[in-house]
Amino acid sequence: MTMKRNTIQRTLVLEAVNRLKSHATADEIYHLIAKEHPNISRGTVYRNLKQLSESGEIRKLEIPGGADRFDHRCHDHYHIRCLKCGRVFDVEMEYMEDLGKRIKNTHGFEFSGHDIIFKGICPGCKD
Repeated sequence: MTMKRNTIQRTLVLEAVNRLKSHATADEIYHLIAKEHPNISRGTVYRNLKQLSESGEIRKLEIPGGADRFDHRCHDHYHIRCLKCGRVFDVEMEYMEDLGKRIKNTHGFEFSGHDIIFKGICPGCKD
């Protein structure tokens, strides 16, 4: 197995995700980087986001009905999405390691984990 090169672009993408700390979309990350590095392409940003999430350096959140988000916090935790503005926030609660054991496996799945995204209205949209 060959080691993936740690490119300047990869570093820029990782730094952008860490700087935003906001469960940013790929577009938001691209626009932040492009302000300082206008020659970077969307494809380069998207490719590096994919590689960084596959290697576990960032976490990819698949949002039903919305754009994927990228999280700088890689440990298992839950999220809440505002139904009005679409922003995603961390939920501070204990991660339920044993949740998979509670499932009545009527379809014969081999479970590999879970993501839970709560939904509600954030304080900014409530006002």
